Amino acid sequence: MNTPPSPSAAVRTDGPPVRIGALVPLTPPGWVEAGRHLLAGLELAVREVNDTGGISGSPLELVVRDTAADPQKAAAAVDELDRLGVAAVAGEYHSVVARTAAARADALGLPFLCSSAVLDALTEQPTPWVARLAPAQSHGWRTYADFLLAAGHSRIALAVDPSVYWASGTRILRDHLAPRGAAVIELDMRELAPEAVCDALVDHRATALLLLVGHPEPTVPIVRSVRRDPRLADVLIGAPAGQPEFSQWATLLGSAGTAIPFLRYLPEHLGPLGARVAKALRERLAEAPSFVAFEGYDTVTVLADVLRSHGPDRARIAESWPHVTVEGTRGRIRFSRTPDISVWQWAWPPVQVVDRDPAEPARFRILHTG
Repeated sequence: MNTPPSPSAAVRTDGPPVRIGALVPLTPPGWVEAGRHLLAGLELAVREVNDTGGISGSPLELVVRDTAADPQKAAAAVDELDRLGVAAVAGEYHSVVARTAAARADALGLPFLCSSAVLDALTEQPTPWVARLAPAQSHGWRTYADFLLAAGHSRIALAVDPSVYWASGTRILRDHLAPRGAAVIELDMRELAPEAVCDALVDHRATALLLLVGHPEPTVPIVRSVRRDPRLADVLIGAPAGQPEFSQWATLLGSAGTAIPFLRYLPEHLGPLGARVAKALRERLAEAPSFVAFEGYDTVTVLADVLRSHGPDRARIAESWPHVTVEGTRGRIRFSRTPDISVWQWAWPPVQVVDRDPAEPARFRILHTG
């Protein structure tokens, strides 16, 4: 049974608190909406852990620090959390920020369970201290590339901002698509206005445009420009990084933001635990929870299981990663060493390519699974 007790039946937690640090983007330029969903999942799971006795009678306490999508701010937060004596660090959404946090946690010997960041090279060298729930970028983006090929796209343009994350995504797509006969055209968004993107798509005879750029700028102006251009009525717009997952996308773009496929990490159907958590998250967020909220919940679920079995000793937590077997909201979670991935990795969470239904923008259509 995965049903928590009612508050009246909650078990007392009188011991000293066991602390977990949480890295979350809560202010701009971080993706605040993603951070809010991640934190909601983390907090819900902590509440449920404490309602069922905590960690051997001690309450689990979340020590939250805002990263604001700033790697240096994240590094400073990890140092502070280390001084505060947390048993482990969890969270983070932005890949470049998570990479800096992972490097600092590795240097300090502080366990870090990364919730949502996908960059393959989360650390430069293999480390025993870091594990990750989100799928590696190469796994998800290859699935997205397979979707494009299956849909018949052979001339694919990428609107690209300069960053390690977008450069990694570009390389993954090119390496997967080019050997299969698809042309990949890079459009440098440092040089092109949204209107010029439309002309470039026509010139290159592109059948698809992928948005490897920040949100809402310049993503929203690009989408609006392409949707308004009658020459591009048959061009698919795609967003593999998942920008359309959150409600802000629908608010800003309305019907123009529909039929834009993106990656999300949910199964086609949630099991009993996932369905119960989805209901509780919806009440907490006052909207449908994103996959990021489930990642937050699963993060605490894993750490609570490890802490109950091995205690708060940091070395023992790190040693436990290969022995984890926990039922999460999206399936059974186990960590393994995966080729070309430097951290302990759940291989793999469910991966979908979905879009917002033009007939009902709040509904997601599953287009491809991998």
